Amino acid sequence: MAETSNTEKKASSQSSSLLSKHVQELAINEDEPPQRYIRKDRDREAPIDPSLSSSVPIIDLRLISSPNSSTQQKQDEIGKLKSALTSWGLFQAIGHGIPSSLLVELHEMAKGFFDLPMEEKKKYAMNKDGTQNYLEGYGNDLVISEEQTLEWSDRLYLLIKPKDERKLNFWPENPSRFREVLDEYSLKSNLLAEFVLKVMAESLGLEDDYFLKQIGECGTAFARFNYYPPCSRPDHVYGIKPHADGGAITLVLQDKDVEGLQVFKDGKWIKVPVIPDAILINVADQIEIMSNGMYKSPVHRVITNSEKERFSVAVFYLPEWEKEIEPAAKLISESTPRLFRKIKMKEYGDVFFQKTTRGIRAIDWARAKTA
Repeated sequence: MAETSNTEKKASSQSSSLLSKHVQELAINEDEPPQRYIRKDRDREAPIDPSLSSSVPIIDLRLISSPNSSTQQKQDEIGKLKSALTSWGLFQAIGHGIPSSLLVELHEMAKGFFDLPMEEKKKYAMNKDGTQNYLEGYGNDLVISEEQTLEWSDRLYLLIKPKDERKLNFWPENPSRFREVLDEYSLKSNLLAEFVLKVMAESLGLEDDYFLKQIGECGTAFARFNYYPPCSRPDHVYGIKPHADGGAITLVLQDKDVEGLQVFKDGKWIKVPVIPDAILINVADQIEIMSNGMYKSPVHRVITNSEKERFSVAVFYLPEWEKEIEPAAKLISESTPRLFRKIKMKEYGDVFFQKTTRGIRAIDWARAKTA
């Protein structure tokens, strides 16, 4: 988030630490994943339903944005978007306006960075300057307890918005166009996020800038480049543990060749298919709160592959740190009572960090006592 939460500060001064080895090193040097990475929930695993992958909603944003679309076409597609976010909490966006060439280059930049020698990548390591900033830079899990199950992934986490707060010492200079490509993608993904947030508000009968105003002009955005090395026992580890996002909205560019993302729906895990040039857009906790539960923040996870490495790029949009978030008044009535109390984003950030590392939904903390 925009600044280190109180919980993170406390943890960093007590028991937390960065891992001594990156997962990429473990994948090369060890046949079996270490015990710290072994899932504890394998015996009570919910089923995976491959038949539902084709049901993951696809929304053509061109039908909403194009002046050549008829009023009926626009309303039909907005209705599909509303249905997707009500039942799934996510959709695959096509016709989003971000050039395919840029998406290809962004994927190449991700691969190029993680293909660098380890010593080169460590130039951008979290906490490299001793300031105990465990948020930005190159690294992996923040270890806060000996019981914590670790994730089979490395990542590069960078603040991209506000632009004047970027810490360029964490932005790789190699590959040579990394900074330029990320800057361009940041601009275009921000325009996409703003457009989708307006459509989401309109679909609920709110002013189209309602969510944008609640997020604030100084809302933050982070890009996270994820690398999932092959794992000899993919059924025993998580690339990323089951969780829901804590911000407002998330944009994900999946690997163009390798599946791995799954969403939890109706007691089953459903694989999210790879669609060329599509960007997955999912609601996060703050939109679920602001929509009074109409739009769902979906629980999702990433599964690893025994033979292939996988890359993805996620951009997280969060409200301003001091913003107070609550359900929209227009969405509260006798038939739809208030589900969430007013909370400050800064407080939520602390709770989110505490609970998510333990596999607990943070949004339950924000529920109204009468809900």
